Amino acid sequence: MSTTPQHKIGSGFGATSTADDVLRGIDLTGRLAIVTGGYSGLGLETTRALTKAGTRVVVPARRPGAAREALAGIEGAEVDELDLGDLDSVRAFAERFLASGRTVDLLIGNAGIMACPETRVGPGWEAQFATNHLGHFALVNRLWPAIEPGGARVVSVSSRGHHISGVRWDDVHWKRGYDKWAAYGQAKTANVLFAVHLDRLARDAGVRAFALHPGGILTPLQRHLAKEEMVERGWIDESGEPLNPEGFKTPEQGAATQVWAATSPQLEGLGGVYLEDCDITEPTREGDEGRSGVKSWATDPDQAARLWELSAELTGVDAFAGR
Repeated sequence: MSTTPQHKIGSGFGATSTADDVLRGIDLTGRLAIVTGGYSGLGLETTRALTKAGTRVVVPARRPGAAREALAGIEGAEVDELDLGDLDSVRAFAERFLASGRTVDLLIGNAGIMACPETRVGPGWEAQFATNHLGHFALVNRLWPAIEPGGARVVSVSSRGHHISGVRWDDVHWKRGYDKWAAYGQAKTANVLFAVHLDRLARDAGVRAFALHPGGILTPLQRHLAKEEMVERGWIDESGEPLNPEGFKTPEQGAATQVWAATSPQLEGLGGVYLEDCDITEPTREGDEGRSGVKSWATDPDQAARLWELSAELTGVDAFAGR
C-alpha cells in the first residue's frame, strides 16, 4: 500500500471548527474509544463530543477521582487508572481492558506534560519523553490484540512544539544539560514518528495512525509554567488574560483536529501523516520555524523506524516483533 502524501486534502474545516462541527452527521453508536487524559482540557472536550455522537469512551487517568468528578454527568464515559510514566501501570490497565473482551475502534493519545522541571521516572528516564511517548508506545502495543480486530484509528496528539527539536539520538533522556523546551520538542517529535511507523506496520491490518497539532490553547497543560514565563512569551498579560485571544483556540476548537482524525470519512484509506486545523498539513518551508507545517525530522521513515526499535528496547514491548 502506498504512503499518504503530506499535503492538504481540502477538508472544508479549519482553525475555528469545533469537535461538534466535524462530527455533525456522523453516528458513532456502538464504537469504543480510549482517550488518555480525557478528563481535562482538550481531552475532556474530546470525550464530550465523542459520547454525544454515541461512542463509549474509556478514560484512563492518573487521577481517577478527579476524572470521575470531571466526567460526572457525561453518559457513555468510564474511568480507569493509568499512569503513563509507570510501565507497570500501563501493563495493568491494558490487562484489565483486554480481560473485558472489548475491541478498540479509536485510540487518542491525548495526555501529556509540557516544559516541566527536570524530572526522572522509571529507570531514570526523562519524564516528558517517557510520559508523552514511551507510555503511549507501550499502551498501544499492549492493547494491539484489541486494536487490530476493529480496524481502529490511533491518534497521537503532538504539537507545533516538535519544531523545537528532533530526537536527540545521543542523549534521549537528557543526562547532559536538561532544557525543558527542547525536551518537550523531542517528545512531540517522537509522537509524530510513532504514528508514522505504526501506520506503516499496521495498515495491512486496516489500522491507521495519525499525528496532529491541536492548536494553541490555554489549558492545564501550562501548569508547569510560571506566570512570568507566559507573560514573557506574549501569551498572557500581567493580569493573566490572553494577550491575543484570536491566536488561541477554545478547547472545543482545539479538540476538533483529534476528533476529525479519529472519525472522519475523509481520511478513509489514509494514514501516517501529520494534521493541523482539521486537514493534512504541508511540510515546513525554509524559514517557517515555529509556524505551521511539519518538520521533515518528524516524518522521516528511517528515523521513525529507529525510534520504534529504541522504544521497543526501552519498554520491552513490541506487538509487531518478528512480523
